[in-house]
Amino acid sequence: MTPIVREHHDSSLAAADLLQAALGLASDLDLPTVLQRFVQASADLTGARYAAINVLDARGRSTTFVHTGVDEQIAALLGRAPHSTGVLAAIPPHGTLRLTDLTEHPDFQGLPSGHPRMGAFLGTAVRVRDRIFGHLYLSEKSGGFTSEDDEAVITLAAAAAVAIQNAQLYGQAAHREEWLRAGQTITTMLLQGADEEEVLLEIARSSRQVARADTAALVLPSLGDTMVMEIVDGVGAEELLGTVMPPDGRARTVLRDGNGLVVDSLSRARAMRVAAMRQFGPAMYAPMHADGRGVGVLVLLRRVGSPQFDPSDLATAESYAGQAAIALVLAEARHAQDVAALLDERERIARDLHDLAIQQLFATGMQLETVRRRAARGVDPAELTGIVEDALDNVDSTVRQIRSIVHALRDPDASAPLAERLRREASLARTGLGFAPSLVIHVDGRVLDSGESLDGDAGVIDDRVGEDMADDIVAVVREGLANAARHARASSVAVLVALHGDAPSGRITVEVQDDGTGLPDDRERRSGTDNLAARARRHGGEFTLGTTSEGRGTLLTWQAPVKGRAR
Repeated sequence: MTPIVREHHDSSLAAADLLQAALGLASDLDLPTVLQRFVQASADLTGARYAAINVLDARGRSTTFVHTGVDEQIAALLGRAPHSTGVLAAIPPHGTLRLTDLTEHPDFQGLPSGHPRMGAFLGTAVRVRDRIFGHLYLSEKSGGFTSEDDEAVITLAAAAAVAIQNAQLYGQAAHREEWLRAGQTITTMLLQGADEEEVLLEIARSSRQVARADTAALVLPSLGDTMVMEIVDGVGAEELLGTVMPPDGRARTVLRDGNGLVVDSLSRARAMRVAAMRQFGPAMYAPMHADGRGVGVLVLLRRVGSPQFDPSDLATAESYAGQAAIALVLAEARHAQDVAALLDERERIARDLHDLAIQQLFATGMQLETVRRRAARGVDPAELTGIVEDALDNVDSTVRQIRSIVHALRDPDASAPLAERLRREASLARTGLGFAPSLVIHVDGRVLDSGESLDGDAGVIDDRVGEDMADDIVAVVREGLANAARHARASSVAVLVALHGDAPSGRITVEVQDDGTGLPDDRERRSGTDNLAARARRHGGEFTLGTTSEGRGTLLTWQAPVKGRAR
């Protein structure tokens, strides 16, 4: 009875170990870690000295070789992973290949120099989604492998297949997220007005990094009907840059059809006519299409011997290339819109100069010509004085109009309403102050935008103040806020702009008050406040800078009579 109990106990332990190994495989989503755990668990469960998994591509070539038991230095000397030939090719797609002595198999072709001796052998295929993902190799077990080992590795291989599939799905999702982030970066750069050349370089750089490629190139339409590698990032950039692509080559076909293409090896391609591209192995061509229009082709290249690109790589690269193409087309449209707006603005300026300034100068010239003719006839000079004064007024008005047009060109915000410009100054001051200053605008005792405010109050300010004084008011508020930010160390700043009455008795008052440290006893630098005083004097007004009525903080007061908008 004892042997039976012991056998049952041993089988229970083996089942528990197998379950624990299977659960261990499912606990990680990193594919290299899953493969290493699978190899180690297979060796531990069967008692094999050596274990390895040889991951294969669609053509049965090794892409990854993970092993345990062999010294790393010896593994490095052996170099490449073993090919699925000889005995290894005899591993069936289902089940196992179990050998008492590997060297006695009829297909044995010998071991590489320096390879550890291997006798007992057990091999099985690891299948993922009905495709052979790779082969598990186990060797050197004392007493040889058994049928129980067959069952253990088949069960463990099935568990590994699920873990591998989960890791692949997780890796693909993470990879897609990288592509999405790269696409968002491109869109952000274009929206921020980045130079197109800079954006193209970023497309190449980011796609090379995300695709784990050695080189990325953008093939773009050039002069005539040619296509040229205009942007290259990575290995061989100097050789590839400026390469003219064949008229019937892969890039042209991909751009025309809008379908991406994966090439297993350019170095072995018979139809490869671009000599500089023969240094690469796996390649991927992704069309840059937007709204049915071909913008270019994204080409990703890997060195000879590198893993191939798979269909999921192509799908994400195509999505990224399409997103980049849309962003470039939108940027191009925005540039065209800006050019159109510039042309419209030039036409408006031409109309203003013609309709206002030139016409008024022409009228003034006619007046002066009248003066000249009458003076030649000996007309009383007193009679001519009125005409000359009118002409001078016209010249003065024309100068103001031209000055207004030039000023609007220098400062696009100058054409905005004064109230809007003041709000913008208050908003910009937030950064320097560390908090938002308060801004209150009064029009004849009414607070702008309040319940008692009239619909036309904002326009009334501009009409009464005029363009020239509006610029000075904005400058006063800007300087007052800047002084508070630099010197006051305040926790609050209040700006009041009050308009009372119309010309000639009306008055505009600007106050900037803070609760800071107040004025220093000795102020060395006065250029800013002197400038504000000069602006007040120019309009016949006043400027003061002192302490608030509460005795704490600083109060800046600037006021001037309103003259109205120039007619």
